[in-house]
Amino acid sequence: MDNYENAIEIKGLTKKYDGFTLDNVSFSVPRGSIMGFIGQNGAGKTTTIKALLNIIKINDGTITMLGRDHIENEYEIKEHIAAVFDEIPFHESFNAIRLNKMFKGMYKNWSEEQFFTYVDRFSLPRKKKIKALSKGMKMKLQIATALSHGAKLLIMDEATTGLDPVVRNEILDIFREYLQDETNSILMSSHITSDLEKIADCVTFIDKGKILLSGYKDDILDSHGVIKCTKADYQEIDKADFISARLNDFGVEAMVSDRAAAKKKYSGLQIEKTTLEEIMLFYVNREKKEWS
Repeated sequence: MDNYENAIEIKGLTKKYDGFTLDNVSFSVPRGSIMGFIGQNGAGKTTTIKALLNIIKINDGTITMLGRDHIENEYEIKEHIAAVFDEIPFHESFNAIRLNKMFKGMYKNWSEEQFFTYVDRFSLPRKKKIKALSKGMKMKLQIATALSHGAKLLIMDEATTGLDPVVRNEILDIFREYLQDETNSILMSSHITSDLEKIADCVTFIDKGKILLSGYKDDILDSHGVIKCTKADYQEIDKADFISARLNDFGVEAMVSDRAAAKKKYSGLQIEKTTLEEIMLFYVNREKKEWS
């Protein structure tokens, strides 16, 4: 299981539903990195994750995880990966003690000691039923189980949604610790882009079933920028040079994908650095070209 460059490799993934298509999706998650998987609700993030986990059958494409084919080697792969979802998948009547017994029988590398270390660290009650736990506690319990069988790859689907900032920061710290072992990797889908700006190495942006951007986060943030100008100055900007423009009463903000080139061409205008959230907003509105 050790001889692979990318923890996940997706090539030409296509899944057709009535009214939605995951369209020729390709990206990879370099080993030892956190890949932030961003996009609006309904953009295709969960469908991609379900395909990875072989929960849904794909129409076309190939997927490898930890260097193995996701269908041919499904059981071997699943021994070495962990998935964390927005909603807890365990029975509501279970508690931490019961979960430990269950997972002990499922995973060869299950560590009871590791699990209860996380349970205590997260201040989780051992005997309280899952239905009596808060959303934050349920998420911490899922993460404790995910990190207690030596998984080399964590797949997170909107795992920090609905959690307060203190709990989210605590969970992000755990992920940083997990990645101190440089053979571990994370795919983290989220629409909370501020979390990903803190910890992601790479970012893949999906919209309406298609990949718009994929690469190192810092490269994406460095290359993009926002031109801030008056409406009169905006009329002088070539529409081919920006992704979309936000118009308001005070002026215009236009997103460019090549900040260096825009600085040369429009040297008199202010071009500011941007954020993942802004990049997402401007790309989502690219077909309108102008919006407010």
